[in-house]
Order: sequence, then C-alpha cells, then structure tokens
Amino acid sequence: MFAIRFVRWCSLTLVLCAGVVHAGEYNEVLSIGDAAPVWSALPGTDGKEHALADFKAKSVLVLAFTCVSCPTAVDYEPRLQALAEKYAGTDSKVAVIAVSVNKVEADQLPALTKRAKEKSFAFPYLYDESQQIAKKHGAIFTPEFYVFDQSRKLVYMG
Repeated sequence: MFAIRFVRWCSLTLVLCAGVVHAGEYNEVLSIGDAAPVWSALPGTDGKEHALADFKAKSVLVLAFTCVSCPTAVDYEPRLQALAEKYAGTDSKVAVIAVSVNKVEADQLPALTKRAKEKSFAFPYLYDESQQIAKKHGAIFTPEFYVFDQSRKLVYMG
C-alpha cells in the first residue's frame, strides 16, 4: 500500500516539476511496463560498488540520472535530497539512487565524492564511466528520472 501511494506521489511530483514523457514517444529504449535494465559494479561516492540487485528488498526504486555540470540538475539536488530524506531511509521500502555518466571532470567520481560529502546526500551517488547504464535506460537528459516498482517494472520516466 505504501509503495503504491509513494509511486503515485512521486509520479505526480515529477510530472509537475519536470513534465510528462510518454512511453515510447521520447525514449527509444524503454517503455512503461518494461523490466529494469540490469546493472552492476558501479562505483559510488561511498567507496562501494553498487548493483541493481543490491536494492531487491526495496518496493520502489527511483533512479535519477543527474550531474554537477548541468545547472538544471544542480537545481534539482535539494528536491532529490528531500525525496531521499523523506522516503528512502535505511529501513524504508524506497531506494533513491543518483547516477552520473558524464565524462567532464566535475561529473566524475572524485568530484562527485567531494560534493556528496559536502552536501551530505542521503542517497547513493554512482558513476558509470562507460555510460552503459544511461544507454540501457535511454537516458539523454539531466536530470532524468526512472521509477520502478517492486517487480522492477518501469512505472514512470521523465
């Protein structure tokens, strides 16, 4: 029940803040209802490697493609932080994850690690130098959000 309410809230919030992206219309890779692309061994600002499977106990997974070099993405950081603080605690059923795939110095792991520490981010911030996670999701903008349900089916993107 909580997961359903959260997904509805998250979807509404993202629609109001970022606009609607209709499945298949703007994303050539994923459509609503598709399974989450599998990813693994992505280094995080916490010094650990992360994988999609690490979050299997969570009912909702919010994946945010973001960066530091984009002013719009930086403007979204407080909202992402608030979302994680409110819904993605250690014992909650929600995971909020940020991912950067950009190759500019400000968006690479050393700079992200420094920023995550300065901002005390309440979510894992991952870096994928290969950019494969973004390609598997069809992500081309920052910030861009993907919300997956318990069965890891895509319920929102935008």
